[in-house]
Amino acid sequence: MGGGKVTQTRIVLAEDESISRMDQRGMLSNLGYLVVGEAGDGVSALNLARELHPDLVIMDIKMPDLDGISAARLLTEEKVAPVLLLTAYSDREFVEGAKDAGVMGYIVKPFGEAELQPAIEVALARYKEFRALERELGDTREALETRKIVERAKGLLMDTKGLREAEAFRQIQKLSMNSRKSMREVAEAILLAHQVGKSD
Repeated sequence: MGGGKVTQTRIVLAEDESISRMDQRGMLSNLGYLVVGEAGDGVSALNLARELHPDLVIMDIKMPDLDGISAARLLTEEKVAPVLLLTAYSDREFVEGAKDAGVMGYIVKPFGEAELQPAIEVALARYKEFRALERELGDTREALETRKIVERAKGLLMDTKGLREAEAFRQIQKLSMNSRKSMREVAEAILLAHQVGKSD
């Protein structure tokens, strides 16, 4: 046959309710992902992720010992793996907390395979972007701040130019290389130009 098998995305799954965890594991394998470890509390999830270095950690926000947001913050700071949070809550405060912790995405329960796959793919793509920003800046905190600004500029390009998320990111990246300015400077310029345009 043709080229070798596509490597499977390796996932650590952390969910304190064992029945939900079993359902999620089933969905993940149906979708072709490889669950390399499972945990029922935040501390075990953190240790498993540090040990296995998966491509993604999918974690419930409400966990014993250590909640999902705190675990996500540590995994982001230690550059272990991106985190996709599972939650039954979509309130503002939670979303802000998740963004500050460097979470790459979240999905509101209950969900099915149709919602899970895009959430995973978006989280992985965002993490790739985040690592690109981090390489440019060499600092996690700075990269988180920059990511927020780049996300806003990306959203603006998607709204105003009808671009897809990946295209908007590539446009910012290209402008950054062509102008020899950082991606943050380019993103700030895009946001500023929009503000100026609105006030004209």
